[in-house]
Amino acid sequence: MVKLAVNIDKIQLKNPVLTASGTFGYGKEFEDFIDLDRLGGYIVKGTTLHPRQGNDYPRMAETPAGMLNAVGLQNKGVDYFIDSIYPELTKYNSHMIVNLSGSTVEDYVIAAEKLNELEHMPAIELNISCPNVKEGGMAFGVSCAGAESVVKAVREVYKKTLIVKLSPNVTDVTEIARAVEAAGADSVSLINTLLGMAVDAEKRKPILSTVTGGLSGPAVKPVALRMVWQVFNAVKVPVIGIGGIMNATDAIEFMLAGATAVELGTANFIDPAVTVKVVEGIEDYMKRHSIDDVNDLIGALEV
Repeated sequence: MVKLAVNIDKIQLKNPVLTASGTFGYGKEFEDFIDLDRLGGYIVKGTTLHPRQGNDYPRMAETPAGMLNAVGLQNKGVDYFIDSIYPELTKYNSHMIVNLSGSTVEDYVIAAEKLNELEHMPAIELNISCPNVKEGGMAFGVSCAGAESVVKAVREVYKKTLIVKLSPNVTDVTEIARAVEAAGADSVSLINTLLGMAVDAEKRKPILSTVTGGLSGPAVKPVALRMVWQVFNAVKVPVIGIGGIMNATDAIEFMLAGATAVELGTANFIDPAVTVKVVEGIEDYMKRHSIDDVNDLIGALEV
């Protein structure tokens, strides 16, 4: 038997396959397709302090090699998650992680304090790609000062594993990665979606109600791979790779570039059983290449 377990800070994942927030609901929606206990963990949809209705429709658009989304973090708020969703998820033997979003530092802190009390949730993934309403709408994660401010504040109240999800819409992602590491991040995940847009030429109008949205899927994979490799060489905390991972080969490429674990996102919309197939594919790759421990793949790219 090959060893598939990896460690993200104090958490041991049974394998390196996670789900990306916003593409897997709360996990339970996929029960008919896969055994959630076979995953290393699952990251539930973006959760905010207060309920959010999300953006107006249309808020999704297909692209030649992926999709654009502008859902707008629609959710019923952290209290609803704690009272109505969390109890149902404790039955799974897989790590539950909440993606936490906010519009102010105070929002992040209050929600993080609440999530810190959940016994069966060992980590949060901090989404710093959200617009900071007190700074004119600029995303927290596009400046070192903004990223550091929210991570430092959350770190003071959240005592478990803190994963910080990085935005690719920056000049130098390694600077942001170093800033959040210094502020107390236990791990970084990247990339979040790339900013893009789609146009209806016949109507001469943007397709999305918000004009721009987040691009995900195979189109972003080369950019994501490059950024994962750069960040792996810039920080000491574990890196989680995200972006256009559609199969086991893609996942292995990210691990070779430095990812300790990977998140599958858009692929879930195409094949709801893809996560388990990727776990099996990694195991098959290791057997074919006589690799006993999946950790031997991490950062093993020969440059």
